[in-house]
This record gives sequence, C-alpha cells and structure tokens, in this order.
Amino acid sequence: MSASSGIPRPRPLRRALVAVAAALGLAAAVAATAPASASAPTPPAGWTQVFADDFNGAAGSGVNTADWRYDTGTAYPGGAANWGTGEVETMTSSTSNVALDGNGNLLITPRRDASGHWTSGRIETNRTDFQPPAGGKLRVQARIRMPDVTGAAAKGYWPAFWMLGAPFRGNYWNWPGIGELDIMENVQGLNTDWATMHCGTNPGGPCNETSGIGNSTSCTGTTCQGGFHTYAMEWDRSTSPEEIRFSLDGVTFHTVRANQVDATTWANATDHGYFIILNVAMGGGFPDAFGGGPDGGTEPGHSMAVDYVQVLQSSGGTTTPPPTGNRDAYSAIQAESYDSQSGVVPEATTDTGGGQDIGSLANGDWALYKGVNFGSTAARQFYARVASGAAGGVSGLVEVRLDSRTSTPVGSFAVGSTGGWQSWRTVPANIGPVTGTHDVYLTFTSGQPADFVNVNWFDFGH
Repeated sequence: MSASSGIPRPRPLRRALVAVAAALGLAAAVAATAPASASAPTPPAGWTQVFADDFNGAAGSGVNTADWRYDTGTAYPGGAANWGTGEVETMTSSTSNVALDGNGNLLITPRRDASGHWTSGRIETNRTDFQPPAGGKLRVQARIRMPDVTGAAAKGYWPAFWMLGAPFRGNYWNWPGIGELDIMENVQGLNTDWATMHCGTNPGGPCNETSGIGNSTSCTGTTCQGGFHTYAMEWDRSTSPEEIRFSLDGVTFHTVRANQVDATTWANATDHGYFIILNVAMGGGFPDAFGGGPDGGTEPGHSMAVDYVQVLQSSGGTTTPPPTGNRDAYSAIQAESYDSQSGVVPEATTDTGGGQDIGSLANGDWALYKGVNFGSTAARQFYARVASGAAGGVSGLVEVRLDSRTSTPVGSFAVGSTGGWQSWRTVPANIGPVTGTHDVYLTFTSGQPADFVNVNWFDFGH
C-alpha cells in the first residue's frame, strides 16, 4: 500500500481496444522498451532461487498463468471498491494492458479510450508462501523501468512492485494487520522510489496508517523512468530483532525492525507467507497526495517494463515439520509436512526452493494434513505442484477429501508423465465450495499399480 492510501490496492486490468489499435499500441510500447538483461542473476553463494520469471516469450503474449494470476475489474470479489485506494482504472487481462514484449520484458500499460475511461494491468503470483525460513533470509527483487513519462503528462501514474500477506487472499478486509511490503512505488513520474511496510490497524495504530512505515530515495545514473533499476526487499530472520530491509540498486535505504512495533502487530504481519504483485494504477490516494489523479493532460500508453522478478532464500532446514496451529488453506502446504500417510516416501527435490517432495505415489496411497483453515469465503480451486516420470499410458488422479479418507472427493485432477520425476508443473483443479477448518486428505487413485506422481506442495484458492 502506499503513503496516503487506504486499503491495499490492486491495479488496473480491463480494456478492449479495436484489434488494429491494440496491435499498434503494443508495437509502440515494444519499440520504446529498453533492452533487458538475459536472465535473472545467478544466486550468490549461500542463496537458493525459490522463484523467478524472466518474462521470455513471444511479443504480445500474456504471462505464464502457472505462476501468475490476473486481477481484473475494479475490486477483489467482495472487497473494497476501486481496489481500496480510490484509483480510477479498470484492470484487465487483455494483452493491450499486460503483455510480453518479445525482448524479455513484461509490459504493464495504462490506456485511455475515447470516452476517457482508463484500463491497466495488475498481476499477482499464484504462490502465497514467500517468507524466510526460521533463522534465514528471503530476498525479493525485480529489475524495472518505470513508465517513461514525467511532468504533467505523468499525472495520476502509480506503478508498483509489492507484496501482501497470504491471509489477505480470499478475505480482502483484513488489511493492514496481515502486512504489506511495498518494495517499489512511484507516482506522477517523479524520480523517487518509495518503500513501505504496512501493518497494525487503520487509521493510525502502531504502523502510522494509512501512511505506514516508509522511506524514499532517488534513482541515480539514469532516472527511475529513464532506465532499468533493481528494487529489492530482504527479510532477515537471522538477526535479533528481525528486520526487513529495502534497497535500490544494491543500496539499502530503509529498514523496519520488529522492535519498532509491539510483538502482536509484528507477528500478525509476518507469521505467514506473502504473494507478489505488479501493477500500474491510475489515480488514487497516493497520487492525490502529490497533485491529483489523471486529467486531460495525462498521456496514456506509457508502460512499466519488468525485466525479471526473482525470489531467493538463504539457510533454513530441508524439511517442513507439521505446523503447531491451523494450516492456512491459501498458503502453500508443503507435501512432506503430512501428519500421517500410507505409501508416501519423502525425497529431496530439485524444484525451486529445494527441500523435499513426496514420491512413490500410486493407487491407494494417501497423506493427511490436519487443521486446514479455509475461512468463511468458500474455496473453489485446488492447486498442486506435481511431477511425473510415469511410462506412457500410466496416469492417475490426485484427489482432495475432507475429514475422512473414504469421503467423496471434493475435487481432483488427472496427471500422467510431465517429462520426469523432477519435471515440475503447477496443476489447477476446480473443487466443490469449502469453508471452515478441515482435515485434508490427498488420495491417489489409479487403474494400475505403478507409481504415477510426485507432489511438492499444494494450496487452495477462491
């Protein structure tokens, strides 16, 4: 969330252009895009890459929906209007607003139609489990060029790279207590990078909401709009007190420490995973604090270009013990953290983030995960990270059952070979609506006896 904002903010994404106009707009944006680096940097010694997207792909294609989801419209379902911040755009999944440029960049482009209506784009990671291991560190970074527009033509522009606490997904009314980490925010085309942590209660509270605990700095060498810069957040659980540091091009300019707020406020904001958001809003509370939202002089069509997003992790164990309290249905549940099982074999994985998966899964095997909290808004989707080196013609079902191994599955998906036992993909499935807290059984059913799948993690969505 940003200084002077109200409730966490999603960003614009919906707008239909005439096909020719859309093609011309994308071509112009691509032509204006600066070169991107070939790939996300190699992790330094002691760090492991947990997630990365270099946004490589054909010009005009959308993002990889195995990793990202589009936010569309003007609010989360049942959430605050105008994404809780007063912004004026409609978010869409159209490639006129969110597209790869063919040169290794993601472009998020605000556009305005003949009637003055703004559209833009907002995407967030499917994963909600980004947090440091006990005693370790998490680094989330992106190489970004802000929209190349300044002065009166930039009025109302609000690009951002930020994170929200996992409990927000599906609730949409528990901000700021669940935490928000703004790694990069900018308004009005200023050569300024704002970084902020939001927490506690709103208004006021221990985290000075709605402004939050923030600081800012300027881009050097080239302006934030004139070139790519690296914006990063490092969350460090190896220090006492725990701290969250924000940097620009490797230089830390803002640090928030756990002892700046009471223990309950810090725990509520940090005792869970986070998901990542990229968006460009138009108008809203933050731009209002610096002169107002878009007007007739604002130029549409200037893209935020993202070269890569990367998440790194340092230290921590290789296995995930069962949690002591309720599991969050909307954060990744590590498959090896089962409470009991039959036929399951934990093994080291080469999937991003390392650790372990569960393998040797065949007909009749199962794993139990106690106390999974789905909340009061029904979950309707199931996601599992799976791999399979099964022979041709060998496949089976990954099923979700509640409270009993023999209950009717609320949902399932079929899986066969993915190209190898460590060739991972995230598979979605629809499930019947689930609320409340349940023991979740993953069961594995096949018409033949051979192993057919490995599972690394799973979670649920609305």
